Amino acid sequence: MSGLRVPDPDDRAALGTFVGRAVRLDPGATVRLHAADGRVTAWATTPFDVLATWSVPGTLEPDDATAPAVALLTALSVDRAATVEVGPAAPWRAPLPPPEAWGLVVPVPAVELETLTDRALERARTTAGPHGPSPDLLDEAAFTVTGGATAGERPVRVPVRCLFALSGLGLIGASAAPDETVGVSATRGWLRLDTRHGAVVRRRVTSLPLLAV
Repeated sequence: MSGLRVPDPDDRAALGTFVGRAVRLDPGATVRLHAADGRVTAWATTPFDVLATWSVPGTLEPDDATAPAVALLTALSVDRAATVEVGPAAPWRAPLPPPEAWGLVVPVPAVELETLTDRALERARTTAGPHGPSPDLLDEAAFTVTGGATAGERPVRVPVRCLFALSGLGLIGASAAPDETVGVSATRGWLRLDTRHGAVVRRRVTSLPLLAV
C-alpha cells in the first residue's frame, strides 16, 4: 500500500472532509492521489462524469496512487495520524487535465450558481428516469462565459452536470456568503470551477474514452 503523509492536522481534516463528501455522493467513488512540489492533490470520481479535486501540503510514497474513497476516508478519520496507508490499489480510468496553466475566465457569484442549481434540480425531480437525471439535462449549458486566450478564445460552456457535482459534494450551498464567488477557469480542453471548499473539473470536448497514464 501507499503511504500518505500530511503533517498538519487541519490539512488532514480538510482532506478527510473532501473525501467524505465524495463518499456521500457516491459510496463507490475512487480517489487518485498525486504528489509533486510538496503537495498532494486528490482527484475523486463522481456519478456526474465530473472530477472533484483538492490539494494539501504533504508527501506520498510512491508519488501516484489510487484507492477506494471509503478506504482513504477510513484511514484519515480513524487513524488520524500524520502518515496513513492510502488503502488497497484500485483502477483509475478517468483522464486527468494536463499540468498547464488555467486561465481565469470570470468569477461567478455563488448565490447565482445556487439559483441555477435549484432550478435544474427541480427539473430533474420531475423528469428523472429510473437511472436519475437524463443525459440531455446533464449536458445542457447552465451558463456560458467568454473565454480568454488560455481557453482558446471560445465561449466557455458550463454544463448542468458540473453544478450537480458542486452541489452534491457540498461545495456550494445555502452557507455561501453574499460576496462569495466561484472561479470559472479553462484551458483549450478542460473546464474548472473553484470554490473555497474544493473544485470540480470537466473535459470541454467530449471524445472517445481515454485511459489516464
